[in-house]
Amino acid sequence: MAALDPIGQIHKGNDVRRKSDLSQVQKALEVYYNDFGAYPAHSTTSPMYRIFHSGIKDWGKSWAPYMSTLPEDPKGGYNYIYYSEGQSYYLYVSLERGSKDPGVCSGINNACSDPSAGSINMQNACGGVCNYGVSSSNVSP
Repeated sequence: MAALDPIGQIHKGNDVRRKSDLSQVQKALEVYYNDFGAYPAHSTTSPMYRIFHSGIKDWGKSWAPYMSTLPEDPKGGYNYIYYSEGQSYYLYVSLERGSKDPGVCSGINNACSDPSAGSINMQNACGGVCNYGVSSSNVSP
């Protein structure tokens, strides 16, 4: 009989939620793009990487009519990161299972990287290593 790993199962559940959350944000961003012909710019104020639309929208707050609530990471100390210059976007998160997850990025230092994001410290922005990312269809995470 296989040994149960309750902590591993909690991490796996949190990672599944993170991926689902990013998928929901992606859908909302595409609706926004259809309405305005551009993705909303990211916030440049601290904490960075919030969605900007008629004022800064924090994770966990309403982004109506696109989302009733922008999701928050299920674990305190971790962040969802949004970066956009208008015609493309990137969403990043730190998966707790790291390399055990088949969807984890294999970029520089095991972090998703965006060459146009130059000054973003992706190693610390997520609350850990940003090792999972999704993006608009015209770029790769």
